[in-house]
Amino acid sequence: MTLQPILDNLKISALNEIQEQTLKATKNGDDVVVLAPTGSGKTLAFLLPVLNNLKPNIKGVQCLILVPSRELALQIEQVFKQMGTGFKVNCCYGGHPIKTERNNLEQPPAVLIGTPGRIAYHLRHENFDESFATTLVLDEFDKALEFGFQEDMSYIIRALLSVKQRILTSATQMPEIPDFTGLKNQKEINFLQDIKVAPDLKLKKVNTTAEDKLSTLFKLICKIGSKTTLIFCNHRETVDRISDLLIDQDLAHDIFHGGMEQDERERALLKFRNGSIKILITTDLAARGLDIPEVEYIIHYQLPYTEDAFLHRNGRTARMNAKGTAYLILADDEKYPFLKESIEVEELKGKYQL
Repeated sequence: MTLQPILDNLKISALNEIQEQTLKATKNGDDVVVLAPTGSGKTLAFLLPVLNNLKPNIKGVQCLILVPSRELALQIEQVFKQMGTGFKVNCCYGGHPIKTERNNLEQPPAVLIGTPGRIAYHLRHENFDESFATTLVLDEFDKALEFGFQEDMSYIIRALLSVKQRILTSATQMPEIPDFTGLKNQKEINFLQDIKVAPDLKLKKVNTTAEDKLSTLFKLICKIGSKTTLIFCNHRETVDRISDLLIDQDLAHDIFHGGMEQDERERALLKFRNGSIKILITTDLAARGLDIPEVEYIIHYQLPYTEDAFLHRNGRTARMNAKGTAYLILADDEKYPFLKESIEVEELKGKYQL
């Protein structure tokens, strides 16, 4: 299949640099590591080489894509379907009915996307024939390790004896790539330095006290008005506390964190994507990997503990040539080594109310 119809189906005019470089690096079947920040278009970057490796006459799983979260699996499936390749694709993940997945695998897809635990389950129960799988993608691999999927991933990769090409993506620089991945003489495409430079992202801090943090947040939300806003917290309990405040004020919003049921999380993301709600309060679960359209404002109600996490949160706005603003709500005693002293201060003077 030629490239232009795919670009037309995806409604994009041309590949970006990461996508072009990945396509070039994978051309001869080499293993490739793609290091790129959130929002850089890496999903299409690895799906194009995957497509090049697929053969229409083979009736089996030819490519396996392992991901750390159900949301990411569904997002990749959606992009692949939008490409309009004619190849079947399926998703397998925790919380999805096993019977449905087993039925799907009876007529195996060319591309199978899933979380390591669920894919390992299907392999152990011989629900699909892995001997046709010649391409392996480990997407958001750093996050998969962080979530503790190493054992399942190792089991799966050991079982894939026919793999000829491996593509690994990561949003952080890893000191070393574990041997169990099976990568050999891999080429590296590194766009992580670009995460430091977001010319269209404005950083502003809002000074307050620990006691007044919630009321300061409310004032800031009122000042921003009806623009798409992500509010980041470090803990689920804080997400719920802010949600209670906004419920009391009759302010439409939703929440997103790991303590929610899968269907609740999917509903929250859907409402945020389609614009029926403008405010999403979340933990770092939404900081990367998820397909959220351009967000105009980020509010760090609590700052993360590392600079990497801070940059990933900010990666949800000012993406792919968009513009955005990230607000930092800082109490007097809060100091972070990765913050510059020169950040512009946002004053919240006057009365703010709905």
